[in-house]
Amino acid sequence: MIIDSHAHVVAGPALHAVWTTLEASGTYGARPRVDPLRDDLLHGAERQLKLMDEVGTDIQLTSPRPFVMKHSHRPGEIVHWWIGLYNDAIALQAREHPERIKGVAGLPQVAGAPVSDVFEELDRAVNELGFVGALLNPDPSEGAGTSPVLGDEYWFPLYERLVAMDVPVLVHSSGCYGRENYSEHFITEESLAILSMIRGKVFEAFPALKVVVPHGGGSVPYQLGRWVAHDMNTRARHPETEPFEQTLRRFWFDTCLYTTGALRLLVETVGAKRVMFGTERPGSGGPLDDLKPLIEGLDVLGPDEREAIFERNARTVYSRLG
Repeated sequence: MIIDSHAHVVAGPALHAVWTTLEASGTYGARPRVDPLRDDLLHGAERQLKLMDEVGTDIQLTSPRPFVMKHSHRPGEIVHWWIGLYNDAIALQAREHPERIKGVAGLPQVAGAPVSDVFEELDRAVNELGFVGALLNPDPSEGAGTSPVLGDEYWFPLYERLVAMDVPVLVHSSGCYGRENYSEHFITEESLAILSMIRGKVFEAFPALKVVVPHGGGSVPYQLGRWVAHDMNTRARHPETEPFEQTLRRFWFDTCLYTTGALRLLVETVGAKRVMFGTERPGSGGPLDDLKPLIEGLDVLGPDEREAIFERNARTVYSRLG
């Protein structure tokens, strides 16, 4: 079986057109409902299944399209409405195709607001809608530079909640209105997420926390020497500190990299036990997002390791998959 751990909603323009009304009306409008979008969403789900079948994928874990999550917008209440609608859209598609589509919830992270504000929607998505994980935006300010890094104690109440619920998070930034475009921002924030969580000793406080970093871990596995060198200086002063490479293997990573050389380096750096199949199909990979043949052709993997990447690791991380 092939489980694609990294996918986003496939839908027509009707879903995203709702945001225009929300932004224009603010709280003077009405909280949107998913019912009027049903036909558009089901058509999108059929397209998603076709894309899955073309490359042999059995299940996709589907989350909101990150670059339109609108976490930095005001008033904050419409961000909650928007993310709630997005989760309802995923739930509708998943109910129609329960064996093929599984939901990963967006969180209504309003820039500058307490992280505990997302708890109600997290609980609803997992306990009522049947979602298997959550999408965590490490920069809800969307490029303004005001978000605490993921090693900061600001995030600890959420980590505690996630551990208690046994819900993994996929760390995936949203839009960006700074110097980077959103795709560049993804890689920057994924790298900073890993480095700040290691510096902040997050896994010492929350050893059971399940953190998935997409796109092969941002830049970290490919700049490993720099961070190991920094770590050697730190450990010279604090020899009790866990080695950088060991802490790195507390994260999980996906294969959304698109080239054989990058995939090989990721596996050799963190080990096949920490890598999950993920394509973002359809996403920024375009014609390169058929990654199954690349993984099957990796000479550093045996049959058992390929099975772990294609299915077993996802079931370990996302326990609600069964």
